[in-house]
Amino acid sequence: MKIGRITISDRASAGIYEDRSGPEIEKVLGEVFGAETKFIVAVIPDEPEKISAQLRELADSEKCDLIVTTGGTGISVRDVTPEATRAVLEKELPGFGEIMRAQSFAKVRTAVLSRATAGTRGRSLIVNLPGKPTAVRECLEILAPAIREGVAHLRGEDPHAK
Repeated sequence: MKIGRITISDRASAGIYEDRSGPEIEKVLGEVFGAETKFIVAVIPDEPEKISAQLRELADSEKCDLIVTTGGTGISVRDVTPEATRAVLEKELPGFGEIMRAQSFAKVRTAVLSRATAGTRGRSLIVNLPGKPTAVRECLEILAPAIREGVAHLRGEDPHAK
């Protein structure tokens, strides 16, 4: 499986602090999908044009099965990941954001401020995640079955075949 992972952070992209959420994505998805997982990594600033361009590159040129972003899903002025993602999606999958917010709300009451979304572009599944490593793990663990099935559908495979 080919996975693109994008950390969206002005400070991490400038080297002001270490990206911890991106490596957490790799750790969790490596556990979910195993040794056959290959990651393409990007750390970029909170710039809508750069986010959209990176998503298009990973979906259209790199042909990633799955693209996962972390960061930029809140309500701060610089949080533009959902808008940049929607600009490149062909089909939006709002259930991903809904379940992440519902699950996270049980632990963090401010989770309702997250605007994370998901969808498809070509044969790529794109999922926005929050920016905190603990939230990355919690969200990916609940989304793993849907991610697995979604990727199978986009590949034209029967997700229930044994």
